[in-house]
Amino acid sequence: MRPPATSLLALLLAVTAAGLLAQQRADNPFPGGTNPDGSLRPTAPLTRLFTQDAYTEYAILEPGSESFRIRFLPEETRVGATELVNATRGGSEGSDVAVFDPRTGLPMPFTYEHDPKEPDVHAVHAKLPIPVPPGGIGRALILKTYKDARTYKMHGEDIVWVRSLAGYRLGVLLPKGFAFMSSNVAAQLSTTADGRLKLAFANPSGQSNPVTIHARRTTAAFTPAAGGGDVFFDDVKTIYDLGAPETHRITIDQSYSDYRKGATATIDALGYLPLEQLQVTDLDTAKRLTPVTSGAATTVALDVPISRELQSAHLRVTGAFADPGYTVDKGDLVFARTLKGLRNTVLLPAGWEVSEVSQSATIGRYDGRVFVALINLNAENQYAVRIRARRP
Repeated sequence: MRPPATSLLALLLAVTAAGLLAQQRADNPFPGGTNPDGSLRPTAPLTRLFTQDAYTEYAILEPGSESFRIRFLPEETRVGATELVNATRGGSEGSDVAVFDPRTGLPMPFTYEHDPKEPDVHAVHAKLPIPVPPGGIGRALILKTYKDARTYKMHGEDIVWVRSLAGYRLGVLLPKGFAFMSSNVAAQLSTTADGRLKLAFANPSGQSNPVTIHARRTTAAFTPAAGGGDVFFDDVKTIYDLGAPETHRITIDQSYSDYRKGATATIDALGYLPLEQLQVTDLDTAKRLTPVTSGAATTVALDVPISRELQSAHLRVTGAFADPGYTVDKGDLVFARTLKGLRNTVLLPAGWEVSEVSQSATIGRYDGRVFVALINLNAENQYAVRIRARRP
């Protein structure tokens, strides 16, 4: 008996799908994840010059609420993108969503939509003020409250907060009147202006990072220390693009957010990077800004002055300089310099293979060139780095 056409079509589609899946697996030998027996599968070689682009803060709310308030600062780099999407994790009940434009500090249009494919998942769709321009970056500040009894538990009168955090730069705030009993992640601890305790840390791998916090009520009144705070909120990142070592020439590409109020922004990088051919770009619009030097300070006028708490300017600074600490020693390329800021990536010239890095770093290849990506996990804003490399 001849099978119906619909059965043949279904069989053909199933065979085609199986073949495509097998081809995808063959084309991707480094899929990551785990095998059925729980062993790890290798991920692809590292090619991103930076990680930690998004910042997430979790403020644990009052005991018994099972809720925590999230402050999330993501970025969108795809040219032409018109929105920024942030999904609610399955099993978490999202509410009190608010979205702001970091450039103006004003509310940003958004929708909070249900995902028809996954009943327990919703997503924030924030409409960007303009499509992401070439050379620019779209960004948003998303605030939302999650209620999740699996994450936020009580053990008697004590708080137990457990969550797998796959973010990069992270902060966790206790309710006021609580102190840490235990935390299983290496983190910096500070006191906020309103007397709450806060953990701050980076997750260099970007992979799942299980965090468990135990906290207990206390009558201690905590006060912030001078100069304290969350150093991982700082989003500065700097590329040291090395030219031929005998020239000592280094090209700099630095981006960061400036929250200082005023109609101008001071270019602080010039205090430790003597840049020539200085260029400054507003990353929200990709517009070039004109640097003005007066005495020891160099500033740029902002199209939108900073006057609100939620505002910031998103800037990119580029230029080049000669550094005698970047040279050749007995055939080895040597880069020796004190670096500042949270994230610094050193991009070696083509044809050089790294042989020594004095600080903890990840290593990858970008456009055929080796890079060394460093993340400063300490509160000090500067640290000495030495990198050596050799030609094959």
